[in-house]
Amino acid sequence: MKKLSFVATLSVFIAVACQSPTTKEAVKGQQLAQEAIAVHDEIMPQIKVFDRTTIKIDSILNNLSGIANTHSDIDTAVLKTELQTLKTNLEDATENMMTWMREYEADNEDIEYQKSEVEKVKAMKKQFDKVAEESNKKLSSF
Repeated sequence: MKKLSFVATLSVFIAVACQSPTTKEAVKGQQLAQEAIAVHDEIMPQIKVFDRTTIKIDSILNNLSGIANTHSDIDTAVLKTELQTLKTNLEDATENMMTWMREYEADNEDIEYQKSEVEKVKAMKKQFDKVAEESNKKLSSF
């Protein structure tokens, strides 16, 4: 009876020991997924701001003749080009987020996949920060 108990205990111990790396990998994958989602959650609210900003840019672009009349010191051709570029940058940042959200597999526990996704979302955060700064700078006078 003692042998049977010993063999059963040893079998359970071996089974648990063999599963530990997999469990550790799964936990690491989950932690990376949580990190990716945390960065996503941090930048996601900016999309609403970006959408409002593109509407503001459209309004400014539609009113360039009025701006030229009231602010003769502004080169409206340059302003138009700058605002169109800014609008494109805002739309690109938003589209990158939408694409990432469609393609992201939060349940995927593969560590390399999650590391790659964390890097993608961090790069997206840099893109969002850069375009937000550009937007604030270019639109501060409007």
